[in-house]
Amino acid sequence: MEKRIGEITHFYNRISVAVLSLTETLNLGDQILILGHTTEFVQPVSSLEIEHKKVTSAGPDDEVALKVDEPVRKGDAIYKII
Repeated sequence: MEKRIGEITHFYNRISVAVLSLTETLNLGDQILILGHTTEFVQPVSSLEIEHKKVTSAGPDDEVALKVDEPVRKGDAIYKII
């Protein structure tokens, strides 16, 4: 089962980092699904940063940077796999 927790607001291609706008809590170790027009993959959350500082969780209204395994696009949805 998946629950939508936010969306991609920016993607840094060179370093494979996505910026997420969250509506729910996201923790290190969570499994997420990133889904968009040309995007669909599952990955564990292995690295989270807020303003260049490593964090173990991020909550609603946080803009958090996440290392991603594949390219993503602005507007792609993020789902937490429960």
